[in-house]
Amino acid sequence: MKRDINLKLRSWLLEPDRKPLIIQGARQIGKSWTVTELGKSMPGGVHTINLEQRPDWHSVFDLNLDPKRIVSEFEVLLNRRIVPGEDLLFFDEIQSCPKAIIALRYFKEQLPGLHVISAGSLLEFALHDIPFPVGRVQLMDMYPMNFGEYLEATGQSSLKDVLEEKPKLLSPAIHQKLLTELRIYFSVGGMPACVSQYLESGSILRVREIQQDLLATFRQDFLKYTPFVNTQCLQEVLAAAAQQIGQQIGYTKLSSTFTGPTNKKAFDLLTTSKVLHKIPSVSPLAMPLNGHMHSKKFKAVFLDIGLLTAMRGVNGAYTGDYHGTFKGSIAEQFVGQELIAARKGEVFYWVREARNSQSEVDYLISSEDEIKPIEVKSGASGRLRSLHLLLKEHPSLKQGYVLSDQPYSELAEQQIIYMPIYYAGYV
Repeated sequence: MKRDINLKLRSWLLEPDRKPLIIQGARQIGKSWTVTELGKSMPGGVHTINLEQRPDWHSVFDLNLDPKRIVSEFEVLLNRRIVPGEDLLFFDEIQSCPKAIIALRYFKEQLPGLHVISAGSLLEFALHDIPFPVGRVQLMDMYPMNFGEYLEATGQSSLKDVLEEKPKLLSPAIHQKLLTELRIYFSVGGMPACVSQYLESGSILRVREIQQDLLATFRQDFLKYTPFVNTQCLQEVLAAAAQQIGQQIGYTKLSSTFTGPTNKKAFDLLTTSKVLHKIPSVSPLAMPLNGHMHSKKFKAVFLDIGLLTAMRGVNGAYTGDYHGTFKGSIAEQFVGQELIAARKGEVFYWVREARNSQSEVDYLISSEDEIKPIEVKSGASGRLRSLHLLLKEHPSLKQGYVLSDQPYSELAEQQIIYMPIYYAGYV
């Protein structure tokens, strides 16, 4: 499956001054497969060392962190030469061996010709008190397949081409075709194994079986974190957060069984593992947005919309009113997920800081020193009181965006662009 990250990886390959690369992301989103495919383009190929499968090989990093010695010993263990400039050395599941993460900093200095990539999750969690090699490695985030990648994987690259053009009014036939495919994507989601199963069988029920297996795998991973957070608390916080997509979250409301601080620790671990993504509120509204965010006022977006709809009991293809069902949380999940992948997580929302005020705009992003507010609505517009209020109180904002199932249109006098929801990742 062609992934958008492939272009970034090929660019990294060609950089003369490249650093060892760490690809971060949740489990089962295709990190290993993508790196292996990249390695096939190298003259010598790829050497994969899965540090989770081979804990007995962790001792290679115990003697010292000399990259020349490390590579020499792995040549013996693999019984293959590792040639700088020709081969790709891939440390998979690197979070299983913290010393391997530290060792990466020395590859740039002592073996600059060798292409080194590692992949993993919970890297900060794995290192604990050990310093991360900031500045000596390059970080790259990876996410589940977005809607455009899904379209290309299902043989509909022409529809993806439409999304990548400047948003505009499309013919009713193309508009409806994109909405139909979007509703299927709401159920299939972007986990590669699920997309592959849907391609093979065309069955949403078969896809749901894989999604339940993936969710069980995530829950099984919770057992690894028991010294640091209560496993039952993780289970309850995950279930509660999935029910509160699109709503402002309070730690005490995530589980009545545990205290707020315990719930916070569980929520933070779920965000570190990329199963959840935290969307902070911003006030006052000013650039840079991340300099004005509230740590205690936030929403959450789930890792993948297919996994979310599976958790919430949508068993067949999702054909209903995606905004009305679950009080609009499915639509907000999709928009949030697409924005996070496109923005490397730099996504926020706005709540008015005033007594008895309930004004809230679903998402905020910034681009070229311009703040863009985004509302997710059903029908032609729904009620846009909060968006109009925000635009009125902040004259510096050029326009707001309303994402819905309606065709593209612009209302210059209201400073609003109505954009079909399938353009979410391309705002």
